[in-house]
Amino acid sequence: MRQLTPCPPCPNPTCQQPHVVRNGHLSGHQRYHCRRCGCWFGQTHGTPLYRLRSPPEEIARALLMVMRRGSLRAAEEVTGHNYETIGAWLRLAARHAEALTQVLVHDLHLSTVEVDEFWSFVRRRLVPERQATRTPMERRMASGGGVW
Repeated sequence: MRQLTPCPPCPNPTCQQPHVVRNGHLSGHQRYHCRRCGCWFGQTHGTPLYRLRSPPEEIARALLMVMRRGSLRAAEEVTGHNYETIGAWLRLAARHAEALTQVLVHDLHLSTVEVDEFWSFVRRRLVPERQATRTPMERRMASGGGVW
């Protein structure tokens, strides 16, 4: 007899008693339907992998390469993905930091020091980007200068 994998929970927080069933495929990915609230969703809903077209193994390999080599350009050369794409994956990973830390420690068998190095690299890469989007007035105020 074929074993069925359990369905993921309904992502709708207002759904009282979800009744989730598998319901077809979309672009090769399993789709699910909650019969109680009518919500349609994929298995990666609510994760950093949601709506990404690259396989999870490639994304994990690219992020691991960034951590080990310390450079987006080096990861680009090795993986073949654009450094801007890898940077977008880093930003997605940063939004889901706690869950991703568990994956890095348990699934990839990284030490605490390696995980810490990874997040410090992400922080270094994201801070300059945030500063670049500030308006001139916000930059002046942050540097201690007045409005005039």
